[in-house]
Amino acid sequence: MLPVKSTLLPTVSRFFDDDWNTLFDWKNRNFSNTATALPSVNIIENNNEYRVEMAAPGMKKDDFHIEVNNNLLTIRSEVKREHEEKERETYISKEFSYQSFQRSFNLNNSVVDVARIEATYRDGILYIVLPKKEEAKPKPIRTIEIS
Repeated sequence: MLPVKSTLLPTVSRFFDDDWNTLFDWKNRNFSNTATALPSVNIIENNNEYRVEMAAPGMKKDDFHIEVNNNLLTIRSEVKREHEEKERETYISKEFSYQSFQRSFNLNNSVVDVARIEATYRDGILYIVLPKKEEAKPKPIRTIEIS
């Protein structure tokens, strides 16, 4: 077994802090009031946009509330499902379904075009598209001719 260099871990840790937190800040704004697991999130980047994919099976698009306020993207959901009682029935066990969560991401104002953010919900996954501003998109290599 090879010894692990102690300098590797701080470098890796700093990489994730610096690179991911400039666009998405995960600190202390993600919670579930109902002790249920927070929905898992994938974040994808290409030249034109960032995409957030949130796994939320069994929900409806009306169960979500998404807003941007001061460059903070917040996704909330509160779902309460109750079964109505029928006459002459006695419940031996009755369980209500209640789920609530909030996930928030700090958006880098110089990168994301907040006015063009879009969201869709399909097949148990909430998709949020965060278009990049033109000035944040990668530019093609420019060859400079020497005169």
